[in-house]
Amino acid sequence: MDRKSFIKNTGLLSAACIFTESITTFLQSCSNNAGNNTIFPGFFLSGFECSNFKWRDHKRRNLIKETEHDYFVDFDYKILHELGIKTAREGIPWPYVDNKGSYNFSCIDPMIKAMNKYKVNAIWDLCHYGYPDDLDPFRADFTERFVRYCKAATEYVISRTKGPYFFLPINEITYFSFIGGEWGWVAPYKNTKEDRFKLRLALCKASIAGVKAIREVEPSARMVHVDPLINVVAPPDRPDLIKAAHDETYVDSFMSWDILYGKKYPELGGAPEILDIVGATNYSFGQMEYRENGPHKALPIGDDRIVPLYDLLQFTWDRYKRPIIIGETSGLGSGRPYWVNDVVEETLAAINRGVNMQGICFFPAVEMPDWNTGEWLHNGFCDVTTIGGKLQRFLYKPYAEQLHSWEVKLHASDINNNTLQMNDIIKAAKRINPQPDKNWY
Repeated sequence: MDRKSFIKNTGLLSAACIFTESITTFLQSCSNNAGNNTIFPGFFLSGFECSNFKWRDHKRRNLIKETEHDYFVDFDYKILHELGIKTAREGIPWPYVDNKGSYNFSCIDPMIKAMNKYKVNAIWDLCHYGYPDDLDPFRADFTERFVRYCKAATEYVISRTKGPYFFLPINEITYFSFIGGEWGWVAPYKNTKEDRFKLRLALCKASIAGVKAIREVEPSARMVHVDPLINVVAPPDRPDLIKAAHDETYVDSFMSWDILYGKKYPELGGAPEILDIVGATNYSFGQMEYRENGPHKALPIGDDRIVPLYDLLQFTWDRYKRPIIIGETSGLGSGRPYWVNDVVEETLAAINRGVNMQGICFFPAVEMPDWNTGEWLHNGFCDVTTIGGKLQRFLYKPYAEQLHSWEVKLHASDINNNTLQMNDIIKAAKRINPQPDKNWY
């Protein structure tokens, strides 16, 4: 079944279902203009929610099981295949595979089987807010264990899948540091700004060591480092907070990437080839009004203080000159197709300004529950509902149709052509010539 027919006809889906000089040179060759340097086997990416933190109640969460991705895995990857998505973020649940340094990776075997069957490459999330119970990120053995785990995980997946190989060592270090270091939502349950800074350094140290460990096993492996790309503004009646809001947008939110790049705390071993690929998380609630305590307040639609995504991408490119992807993004509910338009247009506008944009990850592929309320967020290509006491999946057709329309525009001819290169995207960006704006849905 071709993609167009799939989108029109699919309804309910049931359960039938060591750096060397050569690698440094290679990575540096990808850091300038986009040109022919295509990194991923497709411009649109996706993935599956895989958080496995210990939540406020000190109980371990497993979003892979909560969304039943482990049960529906064949259909989940079939969805991606039919949508033309060839790369997906997939989690390895560190707390579940690492028993005090002994490893059992069998839980990802169904994912690997489905990837191979539907020819989808993985970006392997190695630490998605969760780590083993016997570890403390503030102790030295955290990095040591993470290094051993990274090596073991790399050996496991490269022996069972075809390249190219992509890894995401520690997901959203900046956000992880907030929820675990200052807000006390997840382990290690700290609640001061100083603890947040310490946790960020510890996670960056582990991530840098993890990158090096992965490349000792597979020198060609590429790294994606995802963190939120945000805009924080002061309340209209609080000009005294203008500097704090500005610093959070343009200093603090970039600190983790700065460390990985080697701009800050160089003694930790960061370098441009460590940062490698910048993964910019982008959500509407990333445009915020500053609050002195706790999470900031999201700006409403139409607020004139909203900054176009294009501007934030340009700032990121100018800062690092590393390849960029939208590492995670989605609209909500009926706004999903409009969100596709906004993000694609802003990304193409950035490409027209010379930003090396390598892809957009519409995440998650299957909707996820809100961590706090358990309410399903309607943010995936598939919505989830319960029928007869079991979760079932429905394709949200307007979202899929809008993605399909952009695939047609970017290919310009045969949508089934599997040889799309960055030059094709660059040509399409020039032809379409979208203008950045502040429209957020």
